[in-house]
Amino acid sequence: MQKRLLLNSTDFEITIKRLCYQLIENHDDFGDSALIGLQPRGVFVASRIHHHLSSILNIRNICLGQLDITFYRDDFRKREISAPAETKIDFEVENKTVILIDDVLFTGRTIRAGMDALLDLGRPKKVELLTLIDRRYSRHLPIAPDYTGIQVDTIATEKVKVQWKEIDGEDSVWLI
Repeated sequence: MQKRLLLNSTDFEITIKRLCYQLIENHDDFGDSALIGLQPRGVFVASRIHHHLSSILNIRNICLGQLDITFYRDDFRKREISAPAETKIDFEVENKTVILIDDVLFTGRTIRAGMDALLDLGRPKKVELLTLIDRRYSRHLPIAPDYTGIQVDTIATEKVKVQWKEIDGEDSVWLI
């Protein structure tokens, strides 16, 4: 199967900024909101969103966290587990609107695990989901994003690869 470029670096940046403006429309100054990226690659999306929101709004205190879901996955006993990532949340989630962030939404099982892990930290007022890529028609669970970068129709054997400048040398999204 041939690789197909879904987002180049320019479109990638435009997509991230568009998501920021959608968030601003609903969260205003983010005083009661928090961004939480799911480990491992959702943290890159969350960090970029946080950076752009801070710059656009000229606010430095938007809550940003990282959530490890390793032991909340329903398949963690069936797969080889590398060392769990770190959960870094230095604010209360109680009564905040939490925006859970991941790079790719596929079956929905990762998001379910993220919600379980999040609820162990407190009871947010509301939880929203932001995903850079929404692989439609492949859910195992009834989960839908509130904010989506792009939607991609894929078959089960295809993969979506998100590359980040920080670790892969460039920003891009490929269908493989």
